[in-house]
Amino acid sequence: MQQTIRMTESEIVHGCLKEDRYAQKLLYDKYKDAMFTLAYRISGDFLLAEEILHDAFLKVFRGLGGFRFESTLGAWIKIIVARTAYSKIKKKVVFEPFETASHDQSVHWGNSLDTEYLENAIMALPEGYRTVFIMIEVEGFSHREVAEMLGISEGTSKSQLFHAKKKLRILLAEYL
Repeated sequence: MQQTIRMTESEIVHGCLKEDRYAQKLLYDKYKDAMFTLAYRISGDFLLAEEILHDAFLKVFRGLGGFRFESTLGAWIKIIVARTAYSKIKKKVVFEPFETASHDQSVHWGNSLDTEYLENAIMALPEGYRTVFIMIEVEGFSHREVAEMLGISEGTSKSQLFHAKKKLRILLAEYL
């Protein structure tokens, strides 16, 4: 029976830098599920999400020497996964045109909502809407971070989020 060794985040990073296979496996196992979910939510495709996860972790292991512990390791990996996912789908993502209406208005969802139904509604959004919605509302990135990662303006990010919420409201109206 193999004994499990507990390692801190710092020990895992330093172990990975020394090409310690156990540390590499710990890092991968710790983050793979959450990062696959992010990759799937952005891409909307299970096979593509697996490819994104693979490519992103290659980037993680190659770039780990540049990790400066200014954020958590998970946050750093999340940015790599998001950027990798977007680079894989950017040819098919279309950012919808928008009106000049206010993009900072909140959208109220009601009192109850089935999680599976909401997930399906999110996946039915146009690519641009879904990408921005997932990155901001689900993953917690700021409009500035999303704009930087996607190569769009903050205004476009705000607009896409506003219209994503508006479209979700329409998609969910019958359910609610």
